Amino acid sequence: MAERPQPLNGETAARVLVAGASGFAGALAAEIVWHHPRLELREATSRSDAGMRISDLYPRYRADTVMNELDVDAVEECEAAIVAYPHRASAPVVAALRELGLLVVDLSADFRLRDPYVYREWYGELAAPELLGEAVYGLTELYRDRIREAELIANPGCYPTATVLGLAPLAAAGLIDDVVVDAKSGVSGAGRGGGDRLSFAALTENASPYGVGGHRHEPEIAQELGALAAGEAPPLTFVPHLLPLDQGELVSCYVRPSRPIEADEVKELYAERYAGERFVEVVDRPPGVRDVRDTNRCLIHVDRDAGGRILVFSAIDNLWKGAAGQAVQNLNLMLGLDEGEGLE
Repeated sequence: MAERPQPLNGETAARVLVAGASGFAGALAAEIVWHHPRLELREATSRSDAGMRISDLYPRYRADTVMNELDVDAVEECEAAIVAYPHRASAPVVAALRELGLLVVDLSADFRLRDPYVYREWYGELAAPELLGEAVYGLTELYRDRIREAELIANPGCYPTATVLGLAPLAAAGLIDDVVVDAKSGVSGAGRGGGDRLSFAALTENASPYGVGGHRHEPEIAQELGALAAGEAPPLTFVPHLLPLDQGELVSCYVRPSRPIEADEVKELYAERYAGERFVEVVDRPPGVRDVRDTNRCLIHVDRDAGGRILVFSAIDNLWKGAAGQAVQNLNLMLGLDEGEGLE
């Protein structure tokens, strides 16, 4: 069966490569680009599923394009790329694409941590250290102006996206004395190669913490909270949990404030910070993961308990705002497009 033509509408802004299109985030990125009115999905690649259509591998997606093995020399016609490789495998590909002049949004952790020593502690040796200073951390609502001028974006992890958006107003106001983050995610956050702990028998009617005592997203969260506070990150306890869901993420944050603060003041702080944001909404009740499924939205609810702690609940779809959706949001900005184009 021949490929259906991509439903473009208007002048093409960029021809896009999606590398690693057979993974959960890569396949969704290809799907979003496929239906984007101004982005042409010129090439989708896979090491494990070359020769397959994305729509055959994932029937729910309608990106009707055949995946090929990545040949960097054959992508010179592209102007932009979304790279959805695992950490350490991603950096050499990103470096090669940057050599060709492509704008790149990287979904791995390879360029998220600004301190190379912190990266080595959690991931090992940097594969392309020369690009570390070039990369802009792609949490759109915090770094929008820098993203517009960037040529390489380090797309945030899903847990840091939900957590930092949830805590940003408090961190920027210097209101976090310490924080406990109780995070819960669907199994797609672990990728297609999650191993035995992602088997149906292990997951069904079950919920379990993992990465206890040190999850790789913890230094990323600390980095961004510290940057918002213009100093050292507040003490942070971060514990993720796996839920028997395919996708979706809920982060519950329990903050001891640096001074007594009433619930109304906290709510006003959040309303002011996120007024006018396209994809972040402050809501009147705690959100659930179903509220954001298959959207690029982050829903945040904030309150204060009787003991004076601030309670923040932040929900995203880990594959959308936590990965592929945010990647396209960032790519839109890099190309001078409306950041919500193709996402609403």
